[in-house]
Amino acid sequence: MAKPMEVTDATFEKEVLQSDIPVLVDFWATWCAPCRMIAPVVEELANEYEGRLKVVKLDVDSNQGTAMKYGIRSIPTLLFFKDGKQQEQLIGAVPKKEIVSKIEQVLS
Repeated sequence: MAKPMEVTDATFEKEVLQSDIPVLVDFWATWCAPCRMIAPVVEELANEYEGRLKVVKLDVDSNQGTAMKYGIRSIPTLLFFKDGKQQEQLIGAVPKKEIVSKIEQVLS
């Protein structure tokens, strides 16, 4: 069963920007209640899209450089990357079907 991979400022470029497959990045923090609400959904998606989509989590408190670079002002924020470029963005604890819709757009 696939689980979201933790990424840091140091590993972001290799794991996200240089990935061979599209990547969903979950920008989150331990103290964020909405982040905890969508965490199980993010885990489900990592499993459901295994092999077609890489799912990673970035703790904004420990990795402020990457969060600032992408203008993350509220969490959770989900960014979708393909071929090293940001494609889509979702902010807040959105329903699973909305996340799936964005994933399908990025994968098509």
